[in-house]
Amino acid sequence: MTELEEGRSDESQDPPAPPEPEEPPAPLLELRDGLPDLVVTEDHLATICSAIAAGTGPVAIDAERASGYRYSARAYLIQLRREGAGSALVDPIAFDDLAPLVEALEGTEWILHAASQDLPCLDEVGLRPSALFDTELAGRLLGYPRVGLATLVEEVLGRRLRKEHSAVDWSTRPLPRPWLEYAALDVEPLVELRAALHEQLVAAGKWEWARQEFEHLIAMGPAEPRREPWRRTSGLHRVRGRRALAAVRALWHARDDIAAQRDVTPGRIIPDSAIVEAATALPRDRSTLLAMRGFHGRGAQRYVSVWVEAIRAAREMPDTELPLAAARYDGPPPPRAWAEKDPAAAARLAASRAALQELAAEHDVPVENLLTPDYVRRVLWDPPGSEVEEVAEALRSLGARAWQVELTAGILAASIAEHPSGQQPEEDS
Repeated sequence: MTELEEGRSDESQDPPAPPEPEEPPAPLLELRDGLPDLVVTEDHLATICSAIAAGTGPVAIDAERASGYRYSARAYLIQLRREGAGSALVDPIAFDDLAPLVEALEGTEWILHAASQDLPCLDEVGLRPSALFDTELAGRLLGYPRVGLATLVEEVLGRRLRKEHSAVDWSTRPLPRPWLEYAALDVEPLVELRAALHEQLVAAGKWEWARQEFEHLIAMGPAEPRREPWRRTSGLHRVRGRRALAAVRALWHARDDIAAQRDVTPGRIIPDSAIVEAATALPRDRSTLLAMRGFHGRGAQRYVSVWVEAIRAAREMPDTELPLAAARYDGPPPPRAWAEKDPAAAARLAASRAALQELAAEHDVPVENLLTPDYVRRVLWDPPGSEVEEVAEALRSLGARAWQVELTAGILAASIAEHPSGQQPEEDS
């Protein structure tokens, strides 16, 4: 390039654009009424229950558990807020029962975020809603890409929530003041958030969907225990052979028994990685076992005789009692096995998935909220028939809500009619 060309090139360049001004962060959400005292006495409980009963509108509720620290999923703190009553922080561990709170909440609508997480531990202390609004589920139905409470509060209400104490040990006593402030802030915005999301649901024509979903959450009982929970051991895919699987099973149940007795999360006794390594090596004595990774902590050493006995029992177990290499499934096999086991069913599933994805995008709702994937698999693996009403009845019997059946039964029926059982899928030409 000549000097003249260089000069022309420099002259023709536009000046750099000024940087885009950064938007200031949303203001932090603050407690409007200050931090309430923790409720730990019968008199104080009676006072806040009277206030809640005299308040108006729905009641915002949250619960804190000690996940990652305790074996139990009990509530170690319950937070409440209602217009006219303010906020309350109740220590459920301090009371034999919460009958006054049950009475105060009777007939009220509860607002929870991710209700399915908190309803079981609230039910454990006798608290059961008669009406419900789940702000997380509302966000999903409205198509928000992220539905954590902090994200929704910022996007919908324009405020930021502090989340620095979300993973602490709530079984700690006394509870530190910063933790209590964090807990109180979790219910602070829920009444306002509920009102905004309700307005959006009505505007989007999705309020009836949400109402049915909330009623379904109330009606749901506790989840059935898993048939073989030990198969969820992290790293199980690295274990080879049924005898090694038996060792995983024995060690998992031994650890679970200890964790339940001590009310400690199982991973704090020995980690999953230790179970997998010991099951793979099947050591025969204490010293060899304790030399392995994951068996150096106090829990591993304290219960070493338990681990050795579990491994011995697995090693000597008759072949007829060894676990199967693959889990028995309650329902259809995993979708990855459908093409081999039933090509027509695999074709039905592929066709339905594509149509459901398209319908979910059309309505701006996650496909798993449009229709529970397990319901889809059960109906398509063992079709009740190819008529829309036959499919609709099967979906209703599984627990699908009316709005879901109305939108999806035709899609499943069409895929069943197009790919009847016994039909081989057409090969690409």
